[in-house]
Amino acid sequence: MAEVVSFRKGANEDGSVLVTRSLSDGVLRLTLNNPPANVLSIAVMELLMGELQKAAEDSEVRVVVIASTGDVFSAGHDLKEMTEHRADADGGVAFFEETFALAADLMLEIIRLPKPVIAQIDGLATAAGCQLVVSCDLAICTDTATFCTPGVNIGVFCSTPMVAVTRAAHRKQAMEMLLTGETIDASTAKDFGLVNRIVPKQYLTQVVTKYASVIASKSPLTLKIGKEAFYRQLEMPTEEAYSHAAQVMVENMLTADAEEGIGAFLAKRMPRWTGE
Repeated sequence: MAEVVSFRKGANEDGSVLVTRSLSDGVLRLTLNNPPANVLSIAVMELLMGELQKAAEDSEVRVVVIASTGDVFSAGHDLKEMTEHRADADGGVAFFEETFALAADLMLEIIRLPKPVIAQIDGLATAAGCQLVVSCDLAICTDTATFCTPGVNIGVFCSTPMVAVTRAAHRKQAMEMLLTGETIDASTAKDFGLVNRIVPKQYLTQVVTKYASVIASKSPLTLKIGKEAFYRQLEMPTEEAYSHAAQVMVENMLTADAEEGIGAFLAKRMPRWTGE
């Protein structure tokens, strides 16, 4: 399919758009476009939410990539925006609640999306920006990318990023990030389990596109079944997880795509997926 490019409503002060959207060969690329910090303001989070919700229903979309422009992947929440609301009658309580609730909804939307989401990171991913990276199903970064949860440095513990980080990193590694607020390099982030691959800057888009294309070639129904089962079993005791996974396997085996895939494998031909 030819590339389709469009821009979402919402703009920076200079008139440039906050989030760009491109769709090519089943891969939807959403790019944060409000440098230098690519902050996750209310407007940006709402745009991402809207795109993900539409992607869930769009059969043309097989995989989603979240990337950014500039030298910072995302510096997290818009602290200037939040500080301005301290002048509200309630001291900013309502706005703070809206901000963190929307961020949680965005991260859950990524997890619940029936299609894989890949984070493409070049630069710094900090606080809620790091949370966004870790919430994605896969994460591929440059060898100069860095990550941190620095809330403790400004008197605000990174409690919501903590939810994502502690589900990816070992407990003590997560606590190291949260308690020190220090920045870790790409290699350490990979060791901690925050990213899958590290590549030279000049090959980042190429590698991410390759991963996305490989995944997009699979049965969309199988990906949907597998992703949902993956996150559900994570929260279960081992015995319950096996029971749930076995039932999912049975249901998966009864789909038309499973029958087609197995038949194609035995016949040594490429499968023709119908999504049924």
